[in-house]
Amino acid sequence: MQFSTILTSIVLLGVLTLSANTPAQAQSQVAGTTAPDQTILEMSQAFKKGNTKRLSELLPQVRDHTLEPWAAYWELRARLDSASPAEIQQFLNRFAGTYQEDRLRNDWLLLLGQRQEWGTFMAEYPNFRMNDDRSVQCYALMTDFKSSERDVVQQVEALWLAQRDADAGCAAAAEQQLKARKLPPQTVWLRARLGFENDNLRVATQAVGLLNAEWATTASAIYSNPEHYLEGKLLALRLRTKELVTLAMIRLAAKDPAAAAIEIDKLRWKTQLSQEERSWVWGVIGKRAAMRLSADALAYFMKGQDQLMQDDQLAWKVRAALRAGNWAQVVAATAAMSESQRQDASWTYWRARALQKLAKNEAERAEARRLLQSIASVRGFYEQLALEELGQRISAPARPEPLTQEEKDAARLNPGLDRSLYAIQIGLRSEGVREWNYSVNMHQRGGMNDRELLAAADLACQHEVWDRCINTSERTKNVIDFAQRFPMPHKDAVLKRTAQIGLDPAYVYGLIRQESRFIMDARSGVGAAGLMQVMPDTASWTAKKIGLVNFKPQQISERDTNIAIGTGYLKLILDDFSGSMPMAAAAYNAGPGRPRSWRGQTGAPVLEAAIWAENVPFTETRDYVKKVLSNTTNYAALISGQPQSLKSRLGLVGPRELGAALVNTDLP
Repeated sequence: MQFSTILTSIVLLGVLTLSANTPAQAQSQVAGTTAPDQTILEMSQAFKKGNTKRLSELLPQVRDHTLEPWAAYWELRARLDSASPAEIQQFLNRFAGTYQEDRLRNDWLLLLGQRQEWGTFMAEYPNFRMNDDRSVQCYALMTDFKSSERDVVQQVEALWLAQRDADAGCAAAAEQQLKARKLPPQTVWLRARLGFENDNLRVATQAVGLLNAEWATTASAIYSNPEHYLEGKLLALRLRTKELVTLAMIRLAAKDPAAAAIEIDKLRWKTQLSQEERSWVWGVIGKRAAMRLSADALAYFMKGQDQLMQDDQLAWKVRAALRAGNWAQVVAATAAMSESQRQDASWTYWRARALQKLAKNEAERAEARRLLQSIASVRGFYEQLALEELGQRISAPARPEPLTQEEKDAARLNPGLDRSLYAIQIGLRSEGVREWNYSVNMHQRGGMNDRELLAAADLACQHEVWDRCINTSERTKNVIDFAQRFPMPHKDAVLKRTAQIGLDPAYVYGLIRQESRFIMDARSGVGAAGLMQVMPDTASWTAKKIGLVNFKPQQISERDTNIAIGTGYLKLILDDFSGSMPMAAAAYNAGPGRPRSWRGQTGAPVLEAAIWAENVPFTETRDYVKKVLSNTTNYAALISGQPQSLKSRLGLVGPRELGAALVNTDLP
């Protein structure tokens, strides 16, 4: 039944009434804050504005407040450049054992590294508990090398290449190793290639600048106009020229993969560039073509050598091979991946599927089963698909042993968790989340054990801080508590609404869990708001479509209004995509126009939805679709109490069938 015919029979007044006592107010309720709380909030704003004078004025007013560690951190961090070592040490001593102590230590270590105050750095670094900052780690390796000439080049190289953005610490460590003739220039060019491939000019110029400042200027010009540079080059015999040509090819591939394929196939580049350089370029050409869903992508990849390509290029080669139905190339590309990437559930699953398709004997089929068994579980999208490949369905696992009162008390009395909940309660969500994550994962080496995590998740659930409840419960390794991982807040409202408009409540819960983690006042950087993260324009459009009169934009944060508009929009999208949950999820995240394009036009292949989803060009939307469908399957198992199938919810995806209803081009 189409949504437009359902709407006329729905009485919306009951579901659209503002509930003054909506659950989960503890997540952001600030109306009842005390005067000291208001001072804390004012200090938070002063810190964001860099108002050091106001921070110093207000700090004495929050002495002994629960969030005093935050207030003291803001005050000192804002003037860290001019603070004396004695002041810093006094702070570290007074707030020893807190997140704020280690956070300030992180900031101080970065400053000490930039100032090259190595003696103080070396004295303080062993106390750094989080130790998750690559720049700090690079500075520490610099001190090791300076003091003992220990061989650190491999560690420096790994950290530097893993940095997504240009930074001072790892660039300084790389420069140190380069000057000591430990780091080969080829690694610098490798870093520059990664910068160009990922559209980050700053990464590339910082790297090349370590070799020669003028070369960095040339690299910048190449980034702006790679065609011009290539037109003027006939010879590429020196290492520098070959690498600059390779950078130009990479940049051209980002702009126009087909043009780059023609360029790299010219005789002068076939003879002057090495197989490694050409394979990297073909990898980028294939990757960019695959991201455009081009039918030529796999052929481009096959002109290079898999073992000379990078992991991200190989991932896109697998995606292109899946679209083309070329299982042999899936096997070849996954075989060339690094060990860590090959163990990712995504590529383990597709390698197993490819081996199944190509198996000629029982030994080969057994290897495919072994790979599937190594990941099969209810924990995620590919883990669930592996279960089904092995002939099993997705069921809610047995609940772990109930928490003891002692375990619950330990979580309740944990000062970091207590501060986190307090911060979230008065509106400092970002600060509260950071301290919570530190408390469960970094305060003690290796993080909390499974029982401690369950107790911490239980504490968050009791306070209806659902995002910390879910994320903490997801960290457990050997036990799974589905009730924690897949909570159902606002159950009566969601079930009533979905029954009225004919939506699967498990699908709605799966989407809300991914959109907002049930945070009532969640707001994205682009303005999406509420439980179902509805954009203002979409909300106004949908309100008119579902007959919601006198809708005001501020109502979108009200629970029942948000659920009504979010589910109404989801139903309209689902109808437009003929009931396809994967395409509707993609449309909800990226807008309906994109999945219409991604499904292809007449003559495009009809794909398993898992293959289609894996080929979604946007990383965020690709992950979103998989997680929403995985969530949906687990919620269905919880709601129904019956085993479920993810595959049945995925179905097939291909061009719109001839004779199908016209596309609703009015959908925002």
